[in-house]
Amino acid sequence: MSVETEKMIAEHLFSKRENDFEHTSFDREIAFYESICSGNMELVKVFMKPIFCDGCGVLSEDFLRNLKYHLVVLAAIVARYCINRGMTPEEAYNLSDFYIMKADKCQNESELSKVHVEMIEGYTKKMRKIKLDGVYSKQIVRAIEYIIRHLHSHISLEETADSLKISDAHLSRLFKKETGITFSDYVNKLKIEESTSLLLYTEYSDIEISNMLGFSSQSYFIKIFKKYTGTTPKKYKKQYKLSIMQVAE
Repeated sequence: MSVETEKMIAEHLFSKRENDFEHTSFDREIAFYESICSGNMELVKVFMKPIFCDGCGVLSEDFLRNLKYHLVVLAAIVARYCINRGMTPEEAYNLSDFYIMKADKCQNESELSKVHVEMIEGYTKKMRKIKLDGVYSKQIVRAIEYIIRHLHSHISLEETADSLKISDAHLSRLFKKETGITFSDYVNKLKIEESTSLLLYTEYSDIEISNMLGFSSQSYFIKIFKKYTGTTPKKYKKQYKLSIMQVAE
């Protein structure tokens, strides 16, 4: 590296420190990529930020070009995360190329933002399909998709069965046969999985998360949380922070 380059980097870092610039939390960024790979669109919406926001670096002095660069970086990272979680490299890279080419044609921020959202939703839906295809029958796949779409509200067996145009009893039997657990256990399992991410990577309180995920009360949320994790939400968060501190040491 030349002396001139080192000098420019030093000046750039100094400028960022002087302006109190901080990049987006790394943990939260990882949680965002993992939420895409999980196929859970509701969780993705919690972590997804605009194409350019506080905490994003400046990659070009030209505003629109800067946004496009950020989308290119995002497309590359998301593609690799999805490959690591089961998407074929060919499909992941083709999707990446498609959205980058589409972004390249955008003439303003509004158009680019639409491509950004379309790309995130596209990868998330593909990952959900990969996770479910070949594992469950079409009726159970549709039931799980219904659960995921309504994860932030109260979900009943009756309403889910009605959406599939089948009886409650049939859905209940089919669900237990194919997943190995009851319908309500499956719903609670997904809700608790999402709640752990919300606890660790957002500033939401226990009661806010309980309300967000449609639990009847905070006490019931804590009870179910403990059933699946073996501890309370507060202790779970504390244990995570302690483990991070130990790694840092």
